[in-house]
Amino acid sequence: MNPGRCAACRYLRRRCPPDCIFSPYFPPNNPQRFASIHRIYGASNVAKLLQQLPSHLRTQAADSLYLEAQYRIEDPVYGCVGLISLLQQQIHDVERQLAMTQAEIAFRARHPQAVESNLLNNVGNPSFSNQASSWFM
Repeated sequence: MNPGRCAACRYLRRRCPPDCIFSPYFPPNNPQRFASIHRIYGASNVAKLLQQLPSHLRTQAADSLYLEAQYRIEDPVYGCVGLISLLQQQIHDVERQLAMTQAEIAFRARHPQAVESNLLNNVGNPSFSNQASSWFM
């Protein structure tokens, strides 16, 4: 393990045993990592969780707990779900824009004369660019 105490044992002000469950996942050079997790989940709960997991999954669990704790500190109500919702909304908006653009491309491919004559009639009209994009909304 690490020489000296891990970040968890330092935070909890206790001796770091050689078989410390926290030591591999909370190195002494990153004390904020454990502090965030302790603030949200508590040291005892995290220790129990890590002990119940197979050793090959513990690193991923510690990383996940840290990220979820950080988002919960930043947004106490929604936590990481708030970020997920925001990203889903952005995906929905971009998919809607893509569908509108594909519809406009399909329309222009089916009606090239209408689009060309409309462009020729509106040369020099500054409001035309706004009007053309509003056809498909």
